[in-house]
Amino acid sequence: MIFSERMGEMTRLRAADIAAGYENKKIIENMSVTIPEGKITSLIGPNGSGKSTLLKSFTRILPVKSGKIIVNNSDISTYSSKELAKKIALLAQTSEHPTGMTVEEVVSYGRYPYQKLFSGMDTQDHEAIEWALDATGLAGFRMRDIATLSGGQTQRVWIAMALAQETDILILDEPTTFLDPAHQLEILQLLTEINQMKQTTILMSIHDINHASRFSDYLLAMKNGKLITEGTPEEVITKECMKKIFEIDATIVTLPRTNKPVFLTYDLLPKEQEDQL
Repeated sequence: MIFSERMGEMTRLRAADIAAGYENKKIIENMSVTIPEGKITSLIGPNGSGKSTLLKSFTRILPVKSGKIIVNNSDISTYSSKELAKKIALLAQTSEHPTGMTVEEVVSYGRYPYQKLFSGMDTQDHEAIEWALDATGLAGFRMRDIATLSGGQTQRVWIAMALAQETDILILDEPTTFLDPAHQLEILQLLTEINQMKQTTILMSIHDINHASRFSDYLLAMKNGKLITEGTPEEVITKECMKKIFEIDATIVTLPRTNKPVFLTYDLLPKEQEDQL
């Protein structure tokens, strides 16, 4: 794989005492967090804990009700849509795909932030698309209709489109959803390669705790719209943290090869222990 070189300073991203939600309902309240630069950070937590809400707030799809999302040293609200899209790329959770479009056509949409009115794509645009196709192993599929691809291949197309944006930050909402185990590993290994070669800051939500441990440098654990704890996988994936976050009694071991914690088994907590949380 060939990765383009990074130029200039990396984009910094943080939330400062934000509240966010839908209509009159707040999902997140009083949350402050800084996303580590150049690392893979995973959001973990039960369904409904606010993970997707936080990701949408970080990309301004869902404006915060109070507080600020800070991109570099500026409030996210001060950026135009195109300016923001040059800094942050989002891969939303979806099981749908367009019909009648080739892989290359879909990936080319990642160059939208750089397009000027009434002008076509220039050499830099084409080079970015070529790099994204190469990086995701899709160069040989460029003329294929996206509707003919497997689930794992389709997810690679969405990632390629995000890579074509050439941003410092890539945000993904459950990128392994709808995929079988082999394709889940394929996508997570691809994200690791992108992070290592380009130092791209990756923030993603993920349900599989063992995957979060294996492929992440840093974890944010949420529950009921609050950040319960954060840290390395070794710091977050502990028996006590898993009780507090997921209300489960987990058997956790450390893999010798990676020194990362993994679940062996887990059970629901007895009712009397749940009531004490």
